[in-house]
Amino acid sequence: VQLQASGGGLVQPGGSLRLSCVVSGSFVSINDMGWYRQAPGKPRELVAVITSGGTTNYADSVKGRFTISRDNAKNTVYLQMNSLKPEDTGVYFCNANVRQRLGRNFDYWGQGTLVTVSS
Repeated sequence: VQLQASGGGLVQPGGSLRLSCVVSGSFVSINDMGWYRQAPGKPRELVAVITSGGTTNYADSVKGRFTISRDNAKNTVYLQMNSLKPEDTGVYFCNANVRQRLGRNFDYWGQGTLVTVSS
């Protein structure tokens, strides 16, 4: 199983970016999918998560500005980021909890995509 994230870049404060993460490989289904971020010198933190049924949860710091969604037919999770702030700067990682054969679930991570919010 591999996760490929894309969509990061440099954006001015108040701007928007859309991150995408595609899950590929051999698996039965995908459970929760999420986005985490890590700012320089800080631990990785949860940004948003979405269940297979579409229930979402967000970090308080991004509520009202970020939207997580998924396209189950494309095995893809998205993060729409609006009203970006300098403190949103960091490497964004996608995560997927994947069901393999025999009912076993495993967590997989993407390679990370850098988001820089600066004027």
